[in-house]
Amino acid sequence: MQQILLEARAVRKSFSSLSQDLEVLRGVDLRLARGEMVALLGVSGTGKSTLIQILGALDRPTSGTVVVDGVDLFALSQTQCAAFRNRRIGFIYQSHRLLPEFSALENVLIPLLIGRIPRRQAVARAEAVLHEVELGHRLSHRPGQLSGGEQQRVAIARAVVTDPDLLLADEPTGNLDRKTAQGVFNLLKKLNHTRGLTCIMVTHNNELASDLDRSIHLVDGQLVAGTYE
Repeated sequence: MQQILLEARAVRKSFSSLSQDLEVLRGVDLRLARGEMVALLGVSGTGKSTLIQILGALDRPTSGTVVVDGVDLFALSQTQCAAFRNRRIGFIYQSHRLLPEFSALENVLIPLLIGRIPRRQAVARAEAVLHEVELGHRLSHRPGQLSGGEQQRVAIARAVVTDPDLLLADEPTGNLDRKTAQGVFNLLKKLNHTRGLTCIMVTHNNELASDLDRSIHLVDGQLVAGTYE
């Protein structure tokens, strides 16, 4: 029997404007098994990024719940939620979102220092994960000195340096050429295998999606296909 890491129940999200209310998510139900790697597909503007933000507790749903490893994220205080997110959830975006004035090592250090890990221990962990993503020779390089693929690898290292249970990846290969995108995708699959990461990845690339455990589609604000019964 598969152990469920994440369960979203009846998640709704509406945005209000002067002219109308726009309901983007209309009762999303989703369960992710621990160690599973799932593709989230859908046409542009269907709310995929909104769903990822809610699953990672970066945004609140209008209604519904998100439970990660038995913890109801939106029952936590803001401080408790931020601490849980820092320790247990990693994020990767289409844009690497690295700080340009910091080196690769310094960028990867950030979540550890926010989590109040002692600096010497934090540096050792950041160096180890940069070696893991094959950038041990780029520790002191700033983002502007790295290729697009290398920048995204630093972003991946930053996302996994806290050893999270859940990795949320929003179009992580969207800005990369085909060969580089495949390399980043292969790295994510390797980390899924070696670290036991549970990952949901937004992508428009059906070829990459077909190589994951399953695919789910966001259509008219609801998920279809591949959800657990």
